[in-house]
Amino acid sequence: MTTWLTIGILFTFAAIAFVIYRWGNVKCVGVTPVRTFTFIAILFTSGLDVGLIMFPLTEFGGYADVAASPEYGFTNPLAIEFGFWAFLIWAFYFLTCFYFCVIEPRVKFFEIPLIKFINNVVIIGTCAFTAYLLLTNLPWYLPEMGDGETVVSSFYLIVFVIIAAAVYSSTSIRYVRKLSLASTWLFMGLIVLMWAGAFLSKDSGVGEFVTTFAMLGDYFGNIHQFVLPLNDYHEFYLFWWFAWSIMIGQFTSRFVGGMKTYQVLIAMMVFPSLPIAVWFTVLYYYSANEIATTGFYNIAMVLVGITFVVNSLDSLIRLYTDNLNLTVERFGKTKYIVGNIALMSGLTLLFQLNFLEIQWVGALAIALILACFGYILATKFNKVAAIEHSPKENKIDFSKIELAN
Repeated sequence: MTTWLTIGILFTFAAIAFVIYRWGNVKCVGVTPVRTFTFIAILFTSGLDVGLIMFPLTEFGGYADVAASPEYGFTNPLAIEFGFWAFLIWAFYFLTCFYFCVIEPRVKFFEIPLIKFINNVVIIGTCAFTAYLLLTNLPWYLPEMGDGETVVSSFYLIVFVIIAAAVYSSTSIRYVRKLSLASTWLFMGLIVLMWAGAFLSKDSGVGEFVTTFAMLGDYFGNIHQFVLPLNDYHEFYLFWWFAWSIMIGQFTSRFVGGMKTYQVLIAMMVFPSLPIAVWFTVLYYYSANEIATTGFYNIAMVLVGITFVVNSLDSLIRLYTDNLNLTVERFGKTKYIVGNIALMSGLTLLFQLNFLEIQWVGALAIALILACFGYILATKFNKVAAIEHSPKENKIDFSKIELAN
């Protein structure tokens, strides 16, 4: 699996370099373009899930234990957390976003029946894994509802309600813009709330925050260390990002509003990384200074995490139902909602039973990416080589999002 992952990573970065060289100044326009801030909000909230909120506080200690994991010894835990979640790996999303916006309309590789089936297996599997992550982390964040370790019936009910809410919101793409902007502002509010609780209570103020934030500089000084897997846990993360990459690229490509290709790359790597950097800095201060988050702060994190999950599931459910023509228009709202709730709930339980692993899903995504490249070389090389602009039928009209179903 490590060799397969390495091949996927090296190919991805080589492809990104070629795209920037060949089409760097091409204006990218999606089928439902939105303004840049809305695009960034959709990207950020669709491209991340509850792990961003819930994982760091449980991971900093492991990254600091260099006796048990000496491979982390080259930098600090904050830089490692940032490296697992931000900047460089967002380039995965850029490659697939550009492909689906500019190249796929000419190639139509993902419309081949077998490829469409495999792609939707990846989307559905990752969708269920997102719900599973929330389910397994709730005991740590809401110990008041159980023993702090076991998934109890209340947590299953919470996740079921969240799945139902996401399925309902996926019935209309108009909810995407509102949900993404709401998730973004809630996340910003959570950052401010927890910063105030940590730094002001310690009388440390802005100076201490800046000192902690500066530790992230080690990431950029050691960025090469994060390209290939450091260990099995980093490998898990990289497969996870690959699992997301095709579907997030496919989904976000709809909303690109006229930025040039190199600007899309910068936007996708930089803008999501800034709030992640600030958020991780705040959480690391809590961890390093052993400040408790039980009670109010944990509840606030869970609520924002739930919003992220609803946003992510909404995007992915909408994507696979469109791809498979399992739409509201075809089946009606009731059958659509009941069918998708049953599917997502069942697959979430399969992850809970350790029957499925996200690494398998990520490996399938790499296979799709490499197969697409081979298909282009074999059958569509001249057509792709001649590309000089986005599909002509895609026009910059920011009102389309309001008119879409």
